[in-house]
Amino acid sequence: MRREELLDAAEDLLSDQGSQALTLATVAERAGCSKGGLLYHFGTKEALIKAMVERLVEEFDELVAAQGHDTYTKNYLAATFAAVQSGRLRRWAVVTGASGNLYLLAPLRTAMARWHREGLGDEPNPEAAQIVRLACEGLWDVASHDPGLYDAEHYERLKGRLLALLSG
Repeated sequence: MRREELLDAAEDLLSDQGSQALTLATVAERAGCSKGGLLYHFGTKEALIKAMVERLVEEFDELVAAQGHDTYTKNYLAATFAAVQSGRLRRWAVVTGASGNLYLLAPLRTAMARWHREGLGDEPNPEAAQIVRLACEGLWDVASHDPGLYDAEHYERLKGRLLALLSG
């Protein structure tokens, strides 16, 4: 059983049944493997949750890097809107909600600090860049609680206004 399949099974279980259902046995069952097979990759439930958080951070980093804009903040903005509009928020909400302690969220806290510092010195307007990055965090939070709040047209208008703020 591959590690990624086990992480997928754990995320699916969290989405379907919530954090109370997340046990190593139920994840193994959902993934169609033995508990020993799961333990080979993740020795504890905490290790499994931490790996899910780390994977989310890695995927978002890859999404930022794939955007191709001229500044980190524009890439971060585009990646945020791509993630929000793709439905990835549900995964973030269930995984970070399941963590339940600061140790398990350490990779996310580290990434958040990096995301909000990276490239600021290269931005034409560092203060505007910080405001846009904070607006992205607000969008993540609001959309994770009410995914249907905005339609695609509204997202495009918001993104346009934030890009205009960066232009100055």
